[in-house]
This record gives sequence, C-alpha cells and structure tokens, in this order.
Amino acid sequence: MPILVRAENSERDSLLAFLEAQRGAVRRAAFGLTEEQGVATPSVSALSVAGLVKHVARCERFWIVGVLMDDERGKLQPEQWADEHRLLEGETLAGWLKEYEAVAAETEEIVRGLPSLEVDAPLPPAPWFPPNSRRTARWILTHLIEEVARHAGHADIVRESIDGRTAFELVDATRG
Repeated sequence: MPILVRAENSERDSLLAFLEAQRGAVRRAAFGLTEEQGVATPSVSALSVAGLVKHVARCERFWIVGVLMDDERGKLQPEQWADEHRLLEGETLAGWLKEYEAVAAETEEIVRGLPSLEVDAPLPPAPWFPPNSRRTARWILTHLIEEVARHAGHADIVRESIDGRTAFELVDATRG
C-alpha cells in the first residue's frame, strides 16, 4: 500500500476517496516521463503509460457522464474501442493528464450532486452486458475503483520497465 487513503465521512466520500487514490497511482506512474517515454511499450504488452491514462480518463467519463448521466459526451462508439489504449495523432500524455484532472472534477461534482447512491441507470447495449440491465451509482463507483486500480498496476509495471522507478519511489518523488 503506497499511500494511506484519507479518512471519510460517508459512503459517498469513501468511494470518492478510494477512486481518487487510484487515480493518483496512475498519475504517479506518469510523473516525470517524457512524451516519448509516455507512449513507450517496453513489455510484451501493447500498453503504455500514456495509453493507460487516456483509457482510465475515457472509462471514467463513460461510466459517470455517459452511463449514469446519459449524456452523449461520455458515450463511446464501437469503432472507437480500438483507439482506447493508444494515443492518436495530436494527443499527448500531458494533454491526457490534464483531461484526467477535468474528468475527476466532473465526477466529483456529479456524484456529490446525486440525491443518493441508489440512483441507477441502464447499461448500454454491449455483448458483455446482459440486456435490460441497470446499475446504481454505488456499483458504478465501485467498478471504477476496480478498473482504475487494475490499470494503475499495469502502469506501475510499464513505468518500472521504462526507467526502473517503482511506485514507492514515485510516492516519495511526488509528495509535496
């Protein structure tokens, strides 16, 4: 456990705190990388730190804005899925880190404004979702924590493969 998640006052606050802690792990994996290092794929995987930042930002916006709020700005089309983990022409690690900050702020505002975590939304049509399924805001936040934590681990491995810096070293380097 490289950090201690802040104490919470409520279930909503707890879920947001743990989500932010996982976002922090992804951001730390990107700390100090050049754009070239950010898109490097130094392992047998095609994953890069920059691609992971892009994916978790888009994933969070998809679940909070696209699914929970049913807003087109957050929805992804199947033809976009292939580009989900890699940067396209004109995209940068710095740009996606900035976007991730904006997504986090948007999530915080939306979730804090919900009347309860029991608010639910239909899952979009997809081969991996059962037809006519719904999920609560609580489930969505828990799923986002799971998703970001999984990819934070990937980012740690990719980062260590780039320059040998570990998550613990990056925690020390980013304290301030």
